[in-house]
Amino acid sequence: MRVSIAGTGDIMLGTDFPENHLPDDDGVSFLEAVSPLLKSADIAFGNLEGVLVDGGEPVKQCKDPQACYLFRSPERYAYLLRAAGFDVMSLANNHARDFGEAGRDASMVALTRVNILHSGREGDIASWRQDDLSFALIAFSPTVDSWPLLEIDVAVEAITELAARHDIVIISFHGGAEGFDGAERIGFGMEYAYGEQRGNVVAFAHAVIDAGADLVLGHGPHVPRAMELYNDRLIAYSLGNFATYYGIGVTGAKGYAPVVTTTLDGFGRFAGGQIHSNIQIRPGGPKPDPEQRAMIMIRELTNLDFPEGQLVIGSDGSLKKKLVGN
Repeated sequence: MRVSIAGTGDIMLGTDFPENHLPDDDGVSFLEAVSPLLKSADIAFGNLEGVLVDGGEPVKQCKDPQACYLFRSPERYAYLLRAAGFDVMSLANNHARDFGEAGRDASMVALTRVNILHSGREGDIASWRQDDLSFALIAFSPTVDSWPLLEIDVAVEAITELAARHDIVIISFHGGAEGFDGAERIGFGMEYAYGEQRGNVVAFAHAVIDAGADLVLGHGPHVPRAMELYNDRLIAYSLGNFATYYGIGVTGAKGYAPVVTTTLDGFGRFAGGQIHSNIQIRPGGPKPDPEQRAMIMIRELTNLDFPEGQLVIGSDGSLKKKLVGN
């Protein structure tokens, strides 16, 4: 038995705080061009960068007032995510608490209402059965009250327990340096953004796979990063910005919006995959990129950051395990 999983990066479909910056058609067409791809997978995942709440008071305190952004989308936008094909979302990132835990509560309720599973707050785990397999997804972040990216021992304990009860365990993390020159390269140590620790993402990814995770999907740097095959499990270190209508830059590589589809066998082992290149050009949503810029970037970064790695990315974006002796 095999299962296909589509992973995307950051999603923020528009904000109405502090003033209205929502799409002209209320977001109805924003994800249309990528919806068939998301729906073609058995499971589609994304990171909700912000909250789904009607009203509410901001509580976020920023260390750098010049780099302080808050994102609030209407609760009805959960229906747009479901209509596009999303099945499960991360609520673990530096914007999940822009409007406090009340805002994250509202996001959880809005997603549940449309049958989208979620993880983010510490203790919140997405768990489900599909096609005779049991799945769990747990989302980590360096932010307060989320599953702690910075405490690898906590992650290992949680995942060990989940792996004992589920056939497939998927990990999401929001971590790594952010969106500046050089953020596309993996730090191979503790990384920082705005003076905050953003995790040692390689150590984290390897540890959770050793504990029983089967797929690791990263986001946070706002640009794509390298991919790695570790113990027959795929790691995408950053899937960049996927669908960010306002307030998150989409120039250059920040506009690359890859969807990575991967196939796992019934034991969670990597069985192949594909990088699908999309691009954001405002005011529209993500659309297929005939120039394949996201794929080319991820392929080059993978060769740079993991030159001895086991993952082969073909010129067509295909993902395969390196053959023994090659």
